Amino acid sequence: MDRNELSPGSDVACNAAEGDGNPSAPISSMKCNKNGECRRDSGTGSLRSIMSKHDGSKRAACNSTSSVDAASTQGQDASNPGVPEKKDSKVSFSNAPSRKASSSIHGAQQPRNSVTFLKSEDGAQEDGETRGSQASFMQRQFSSMLQPGVNKFSLRMYGSQKAVEKEQQRVKSAGNWIIHPYSDFRFYWDFTMLLFMVGNLIIIPVGITFFKEETTMPWILFNVVSDTFFLMDLVLNFRTGIIIEDNSDIILDPKTIKKNYLKTWFIVDFVSSIPVEYIFLIVEKGIDSEVYKTARALRIVRFTKILSLLRLLRLSRLIRYIHQWEEIFHMTYDLASAVMRIINLIAMMLLLCHWDGCLQFLVPMLQDFPSDCWVSLNKMVVCFKLSIFICFSRMLTCHLCSVFVFLSWLTMLSMIVGATCYAVFIGHATALIQSLDSSRRQYQEKYKQVEQYMSFHKLPADFRQKIHDYYEHRYQGKMFDEESILEELNEPLREEIVNFNCRKLVASMPLFANAEPNFVTAMLTKLRFEVFQPGDYIVREGTIGKKMYFIQHGVVNVITKGTVGMKLSDGSYFGEICLLTRGRRTASVRADTYCRLYSLSVDNFNEVLEEYPMMRRAFETVAIDRLDRLGKRNFLKEQLCEHFNALKDYSGLNIA
Repeated sequence: MDRNELSPGSDVACNAAEGDGNPSAPISSMKCNKNGECRRDSGTGSLRSIMSKHDGSKRAACNSTSSVDAASTQGQDASNPGVPEKKDSKVSFSNAPSRKASSSIHGAQQPRNSVTFLKSEDGAQEDGETRGSQASFMQRQFSSMLQPGVNKFSLRMYGSQKAVEKEQQRVKSAGNWIIHPYSDFRFYWDFTMLLFMVGNLIIIPVGITFFKEETTMPWILFNVVSDTFFLMDLVLNFRTGIIIEDNSDIILDPKTIKKNYLKTWFIVDFVSSIPVEYIFLIVEKGIDSEVYKTARALRIVRFTKILSLLRLLRLSRLIRYIHQWEEIFHMTYDLASAVMRIINLIAMMLLLCHWDGCLQFLVPMLQDFPSDCWVSLNKMVVCFKLSIFICFSRMLTCHLCSVFVFLSWLTMLSMIVGATCYAVFIGHATALIQSLDSSRRQYQEKYKQVEQYMSFHKLPADFRQKIHDYYEHRYQGKMFDEESILEELNEPLREEIVNFNCRKLVASMPLFANAEPNFVTAMLTKLRFEVFQPGDYIVREGTIGKKMYFIQHGVVNVITKGTVGMKLSDGSYFGEICLLTRGRRTASVRADTYCRLYSLSVDNFNEVLEEYPMMRRAFETVAIDRLDRLGKRNFLKEQLCEHFNALKDYSGLNIA
């Protein structure tokens, strides 16, 4: 039946049912439109949402069902007026009316437990939606593992969280299953492949040379798992982004990735991933012994192809991971990288010794073990130990030569490889020692120049010793270009470093302890570190003052006309009087011990006090007190009067 062709009795029946006024009639809350759709007005359940799943014929059937049910319901109400209303009315379910109508047409009454079937259908739909949402959740989680995460490493590489999120969106738009080289999935995959590569580089040479029976279950299991992972890695390389040399950008275009991989490492990876030994194991019974020896030779080829997996790209990625771990654990970059280079070199030398030892056994094996060969004369474990000992002796140039002529070329090869490794190891060890303390090395190079200078000018021995003591106390065996280091930093970092370096000075000086933090920071950033030896005159009486000094450690004597007037120690300062008056020194200051001081120039002094004029009064108060103890109180007043015009711009200047 066409859904637009309706029987004239449909609307009549529906209207009659609505006009009946009987609340127990289940169809009274339903309306049948001209399109054959049955809809509820009050809504204990949406009939439209369920009936939309059926085709036009079922909708027409629903229309006819409404007419039949309306008449049947009226008849029941007329014959049984006292029957109470039942709550499980078929109006609440979509298929109940159609089932009722179908049974009434065929003359058979169906039970009402059909509602249970409808509920289970709705439950199955909800279960399907739940499973679909779970699947989409798992897909989103796995997709996030293919993208770079917001961590310390990615933030350092891209600069900000927004840039990382932008890179994540770029991975999503690149296509399905594109793996970012900085993603968590690639990190764990590369680490797993590294373990398999190390295992193959160690186990496969032993299996090729020392094991006569390769069909044991552990050996087969190891090869199956290894080959599977190598083949999977081959496939994943087609979907992994390419890192540009300077790490400035990542290529995520699938076509570009495929072309680049096919041109570079695909052939080597493909050949190294072919399970050659299984091909020969399958046909082992149908071949002779010579062909089986050829299978061993092909396995040797496969073993050499495994070396290609340790290519520069993976080694560079491993180095980046090491740098990431260094930053996380706050390790020193130079020391950690130098140590890792030494460890990698030692591991490579041990691996070469292992290969050479297996080669010492393999060569006689390929020549069917002569009767007087050391392989034929010893057991398997003894052969392995002896082969390792022979290769170590040759690589360390201990001149242990082979007595067999056919092994002479192998002996020369071992000695050449050993000499090369020995030279490389010495070079790396020397670089490690130098990188452990570059500042001390710089100090030693500088002091050698000083010694040559003193020798060239023929300075006296006591004078040389004094210069030597100065360098020892000033630099303490380490030399840094501190000014250039601080200039390369931004202002907040520079201020923080200066505050940390001068924390003892600030703690021991009441002037700084009671001053504003901004004033203290402004003063500290302009200080310069100096060291004076016992007997050195830091300032001399009568000279024009250009600096004031803050004592971090040490004791100085204030001398007036040859008489020690007072002593100053840690936390004190001097020389501010001339900076305030722009006059000459009123006293001499001589170091009594080794003194570590911080100096402040007159220009920087006035620059800071212009921003903090109240601190000028504090300096003047201390200066008046010192001159009063030295008997020169009037001197300061005279100097201040002479320079009153120069100081009139400063607020708060009022000296009684």
